[in-house]
Amino acid sequence: MTPSSIRGSTARSVRLGAGSGFSGDRIDPAEKLARHADLDYLIFECLGERTVAAGNARRLENPDEGYDPLLAARMRAVLPHTLASGTTVITNAGAANPLAAAELVSGIASRSADRPVRIAAVTGDAVLEQVLRHDPVVWETGKRLSEHEDVLVSANAYIGAEAVLPALELDADVVVTGRLADPSLYVAPLAHHFGWDLADHETIGAATAIGHLLECAGQLTGGYYADPVTKPVKGMADLGFPFADVLADGSATFGKLDGSGGILTERTCAEQLLYEVGDPTSYLTPDVTADFGNVSFGSVGPDRVAITGATGRPRPRELKVTLGFRGGWLGEGQISYAGPRAYPRARLAADIVTERLVDVHGVSEDAVSVEYIGAGAAFRGLDTDEDAREVRVRVTARARTREEADLVGWEVESLYTNGPAGGGGARRSATEVLAIRSCTLPRELVPTRVHLTEVSK
Repeated sequence: MTPSSIRGSTARSVRLGAGSGFSGDRIDPAEKLARHADLDYLIFECLGERTVAAGNARRLENPDEGYDPLLAARMRAVLPHTLASGTTVITNAGAANPLAAAELVSGIASRSADRPVRIAAVTGDAVLEQVLRHDPVVWETGKRLSEHEDVLVSANAYIGAEAVLPALELDADVVVTGRLADPSLYVAPLAHHFGWDLADHETIGAATAIGHLLECAGQLTGGYYADPVTKPVKGMADLGFPFADVLADGSATFGKLDGSGGILTERTCAEQLLYEVGDPTSYLTPDVTADFGNVSFGSVGPDRVAITGATGRPRPRELKVTLGFRGGWLGEGQISYAGPRAYPRARLAADIVTERLVDVHGVSEDAVSVEYIGAGAAFRGLDTDEDAREVRVRVTARARTREEADLVGWEVESLYTNGPAGGGGARRSATEVLAIRSCTLPRELVPTRVHLTEVSK
């Protein structure tokens, strides 16, 4: 019996696999899950605030773009296996253009299966018009949207599991969404499979904990946990991505493929549970206010960990929205100095570039930023190593135009012959910036819709 033929049954567990934890994640661990893990659902989490903004920037340049850049490669790797086994794929890799993403997936699916394939696109998270009409307060500034001079070009609401349920009820083989919240990628198939009421806060809170643990993929199996001295992890070049076996009561056991790299322990689970969580007792999602305060983990075998204790309260009345403002351009130049007096030479290089940007090209000094990579840049000047033997200077500047942004890299590259001595490895770039801010919007202003396409070979 295939997984697709038993959806909706409460007589068995459902197995969810984490195919990715961010836009640029590896693909081969997902392919191994699709091939060997006997999954009911394979989930690809591909969005963050920066990646949805980047998707909107790409769509502004080309209306046929805006989805995740690795979407095609991921689908080519896993669809031959998921379509054969009946595993449903769910992903928010549609980013800023779920419809174009679904069209792309449809083309790949038509070459990967010998049966009709259903591709569902979920839209509605793009709420630019609603935000402009509602004029909400922007979190970062405390001002109404209408009080900002910057041009708003995108707005994406965090939608929840209820937006995906209609697609699963249509027996879609692949569901592609935009800004679906990370744990909601997992809550939706669980609610669909077991017939859970989304108003059952305790159970949806437990499902959200499961989704939160899986959503970053390799982080749960030792990736972000690893330290070669204090927390060694073996086989990280072949890090296995996790899956969860979930029962109808919301209890779950996490695991990974036998023989794959990494580890899955109570400690890796505890670290991931707290990842990006401000208050563990009030973790806000579109589906529920999750409460992880009484969560506990227990090892039930090698690389097998059970979770208990997660619950929840009613969901927030408003949805978080990521706003994208045109923020001009960012020019960047980098160059390295090594050997004796590397840091003083790097400082001189930065001073020269800054002075020329201001005095020759009219760039505001406030717009210029300098980092000394290798001398303590990560500490923001709090712990500078002036005796560093190798320093890479990174100069950036905010600019109004592409031409002005290009000046930064040009001036850095000019250091080759204009000094100081020994510079090498110069690199330059200029990128358009979408400034990211946030607000909330009443959820009734965010209707969603499912678009279903059926393709055959």
